[in-house]
Amino acid sequence: MDLDFSELRQLVAALDQTDIAELTLKNPQFELTLRKATAPSQAVVLSPDAAATIPPGAPMVAPPAAAPAVEPVATPPAASASDLYEITSPMVGTFYRSPAPDEPPFVDTGDRIKPGQTVCIIEAMKLMNELEAEISGEIVEVLVQNAEPVEFGQPLMRVKQS
Repeated sequence: MDLDFSELRQLVAALDQTDIAELTLKNPQFELTLRKATAPSQAVVLSPDAAATIPPGAPMVAPPAAAPAVEPVATPPAASASDLYEITSPMVGTFYRSPAPDEPPFVDTGDRIKPGQTVCIIEAMKLMNELEAEISGEIVEVLVQNAEPVEFGQPLMRVKQS
C-alpha cells in the first residue's frame, strides 16, 4: 500500500468529516495512526519508516519508538483506595476480554500485569484496538462483561499497583 502526500491529505480531510477519533493503517512498510486532536487541528503520527517518505515541511509528528494504537487511561477510582487504579475505556466501542471467542482472556482477576501488556480489546467501527497496561500490578476486578458496549472514560478494570 503506497500512500503519497496528496492521498494522506485526503485521508486526514475525510477523517475530519467523521466522528472517528482514531484510525490506524498498517502494512509491512509502515504504520500510520491518525488521531483527532482536542484542538481544531489533527495530529498525524507515523512510524519512522513512513516518516522518511513524507516531504519536508509536512505537518507530521514522529511517534515514540513503540507507540500503542490506543493508550488506556489509568486513574485512581477513589481517594480512600489510593493503591487501586482504574483502567478506563479511551473510546466508545465493544469490550472484548480475549483475542477470539475460543481463546482465553488476556487477563483475569488475580493476574499480574506490566506496562505494555495487552489487557483487552475495544472494537470501534470494525477496528480492533488493543489496550495496553500503563502500570504494573494485579488485576483486582474486571468491571465489564465480554462483548459489552462501553463508553468513553468508563472503568474497565481495577488494578492494585505494585
